[in-house]
Amino acid sequence: MTAPSTHQGPVTVRVFTSVRRFSATPLGARLARHHAIEQMRAWGVGSSSASRSDAVGTVAAIVGELAANAVTHGRVPGRDFEVRLSLVTGSVRVEVTDTRAESLPPAPGAVTAPPPLDESGRGLFLVGALADRWEVLEREPGKTVRAEVDLPGRLPLVGRAARNG
Repeated sequence: MTAPSTHQGPVTVRVFTSVRRFSATPLGARLARHHAIEQMRAWGVGSSSASRSDAVGTVAAIVGELAANAVTHGRVPGRDFEVRLSLVTGSVRVEVTDTRAESLPPAPGAVTAPPPLDESGRGLFLVGALADRWEVLEREPGKTVRAEVDLPGRLPLVGRAARNG
């Protein structure tokens, strides 16, 4: 006995993307964070539930930490850093790219909590705690740190095939 075949129509995946460059300064990092909040609001994320509002704060915190790292550790004089925000099926993807290639940050599994009295070293630790997934990508020139935050009430694209398979 075979199961009846069911026809599934095409899947529509919409991706909305915003890309901006910021000066590699503390002001640039602050503006990147504000841009993330405004972009999330423009996409309607955070407008319908408290848990989605939490997603806006989470994405803003991730952008703030990654932008601060780009300014502090990835700064190349005369070059900006880039923030790419994408609203993909079920999540928001944050990518922060700088042009300094010689110092890659640790991979997700290699980040450890800093000692309690240290004044720095918490950026990627916080990103790891806040993001549902994150990774470091090499590029020429520089590097990109990518993080994703799943949106409550929306099935993330990652894992969807496994659930439907």
